[in-house]
Parts: sequence; structure tokens; C-alpha cells
Amino acid sequence: MVVSKVAQRREVKIASIVDAAWALARERGIQLVSLRDLAREVGMRQPSLYAYFDSKDALYDAMFADGNRQLLATLDAIDRPADPRAALKAYLGAFADFAVADPARNSLLFRRVIPGFEPSAESYAVAREALGRVLGVMNAAGVTDGGDIDCLVAITAGLIEAQLSNDPGGDRWLRHLDRMIDLLVDDATEGTTR
Repeated sequence: MVVSKVAQRREVKIASIVDAAWALARERGIQLVSLRDLAREVGMRQPSLYAYFDSKDALYDAMFADGNRQLLATLDAIDRPADPRAALKAYLGAFADFAVADPARNSLLFRRVIPGFEPSAESYAVAREALGRVLGVMNAAGVTDGGDIDCLVAITAGLIEAQLSNDPGGDRWLRHLDRMIDLLVDDATEGTTR
């Protein structure tokens, strides 16, 4: 499919607006991104911004998709170990590092802090792709039961939240992730591998 130069310029402009929105979110918090301030940041008037995003939720939707594409790129960059448990540790470790590296992005992607915001089906499909990759690694490590998957997700999310809340920039909580993975995988696979 051939993309016109006008469409290419529009996509470049949208990407620059989303980048500026992330910068504002990191500075002020994801909930405090305003279209007025964003328009000023990208050198346009607020009504002109509506040519790219018809609402604040549309902007959040674009940021949600962008953040999940960043997550996919992070997961794709992992040199996946052959051992399934080591691969799971690598994936969840990369996921946790990704989450704590950018609290604003973490808030939008994983915490539902924007009242009434629901990602579009198209944006959510990117998130589902990322989740699917992590689930595939969990399954390969023997974590296949829905309850066990939920527990592993909750453990990982809990360590991320504890890290962000209590030791930003440190590793007090995340350093326990591998141990928690071992405990859960051992429990999940008890009787099937022994």
C-alpha cells in the first residue's frame, strides 16, 4: 500500500504530538495533560489540535497504543533464554523495568487512572498482543491455570506498585521478582514436573 506524502506528514505530526503529550505527562502526571498546554507545546492553537485528536480521550487512546507499542519493542528486544523459567524471569523482569521506568506511562497503561477512559478496540489490540506474548512465556514455564496466571500477574503488579510508591529509582521491591516467580512456578507445576 502506497502512503501519500500528506498522510506521512500527518503521521509524523501525530507522533510528535504524542511525544509532547508524554513529556507533559511525565512533568505533571497523566491526569493533568491538557489540550491547551499540549497545543502550546507543539506550536499550534488548541482548535488546530482537534484536526489530529477530536477529544482528550482520543489523545489518551493514541498514547495508550504508543505505550503498548513501546512495550512490544521492549519484549521483542529480549534475548529469550531457552530455559522456560529463565525466559519467564527475563520477560517479567523486562516488563517490571518498563513499568517503573516511566510512572506516567505506567499509570495510563496499567492503572486506569483516567476516569471514563476506555481504549479503542484498535489500541487495546496492541495491549492484547503484548499480554499474549507474556502469557505464552508463562504457559511455556508451566503456568497455565487461570488462577496461577492471575497470581503471577498480581505478584508482578504488586512489586511494581511497591517499587514506584516506596523506593522510586531503587530496587528494594523488584529484586524479589525472580524469587516470587520461582515460588509461583514451583507451586503451579507441583505434581506435573516432579
